[in-house]
Amino acid sequence: MSAPKVILLMGATATGKTDLALEISRHFDVEIVSVDSALIYQGMNIGTAKPEPEIMQSVPHHLIDIIDPAEAFSVWDFMQQSRRLVDEIVKRGRIPLLVGGTMMYCHAFEHGLNRLPEANEAIRQRLDLEAQQTGWQAMHDKLAEVDPLSASRIRPTDSQRIQRALEVYQIAGEPLSRLHQQKSTGYTGQIEKIILSANDRAQLHQRIESRFLNMLEQGFIEEVINLKAREDLNLSLPSMRCVGYRQIWQFLEGEISHQEMIEKGVAATRQLAKRQITWLRKQPQENAFDCLNYSKDAIFNVVKAAFKRL
Repeated sequence: MSAPKVILLMGATATGKTDLALEISRHFDVEIVSVDSALIYQGMNIGTAKPEPEIMQSVPHHLIDIIDPAEAFSVWDFMQQSRRLVDEIVKRGRIPLLVGGTMMYCHAFEHGLNRLPEANEAIRQRLDLEAQQTGWQAMHDKLAEVDPLSASRIRPTDSQRIQRALEVYQIAGEPLSRLHQQKSTGYTGQIEKIILSANDRAQLHQRIESRFLNMLEQGFIEEVINLKAREDLNLSLPSMRCVGYRQIWQFLEGEISHQEMIEKGVAATRQLAKRQITWLRKQPQENAFDCLNYSKDAIFNVVKAAFKRL
C-alpha cells in the first residue's frame, strides 16, 4: 500500500502560515502537523509565536508542546513521528496538513536522512569563535562528550573535521557517528507543496520587527525570566538558541542593553527568514504566493485545487 498524500504548507517566519492553515481548517477536514523546531518546546509560547490554545482546540494540532526545553529532539525524531502521524491522520479519514518553516524538517520528511545536514554558516562561525577562545583541543574534548566514537576517529589537530562533527550535532541533535549508521528512504506518497514567499523584503523586515516588539509587549521577557530561573537550562541548549530567547537571555545577564536586545533579536529573525527564503526558492514555484500581496480568494482557490488533486 502506497504512503498517503499530504499538504505541505511552507514559508519563512512572519509570512502568515498559521493564519492560512487555520483558514484551510475551516473548509477542509484536516489535522495540522507542526513542522517547526521551536514549537515543540513546552513553556516557550510567546517567543515562538505558538498558536493560541483556542486555535489548537478548534482543529487537531500535533508536534506542539511535546518536550521540555531541557530535552533533545532530533531531526530523526521529527521524521519518524511526523510520518507516523500522517498515517494515523489518514486512517481517521482526515487530510494531513504539515505547516512550518523549519526547512531541515521539511527536507527530512520528504527525502529522509540518508545524507547529513548541509553546512550552517552561522553555527560554523560560532564554533570558530569558541575555538579561538578555548583552542581546538578543548573543542575535541567537547566532541568527545557528545560523540565519543567520532572523537576517537578524529585527531585533536584536525580542526575541520572537529568543526563538522560538532556542527552536525548542533543541527541534527544526533552524533555524527549515529547519523552515519542511520538509513531512511524518502517519502513515497504524494506531497502537494504550498509556499508563502515574500517578494518585498523590506515589508517582511518591517513585519518581523513589529512582531518582535509585539512579543515583548505580550511578556516575552518574563517568559525568558521564568526559563532562566531553571537550573537545567542554559544557552548551549537548542531550545535556548531559538531566535529571540538568546538575545533576551543576554540582556538579562547584563551583556547587552535593552535596545541592543531588540536590535539583535530582530536581526537574528531577519537572518532566519533570509535562510528560509533562500531554501524555498529551490522548491517548485507553481504553488508559491507572495504573502504580502495576494487576494485571499486567489490563494484559497489554489489551495482548494491542491486538495482536489489529493
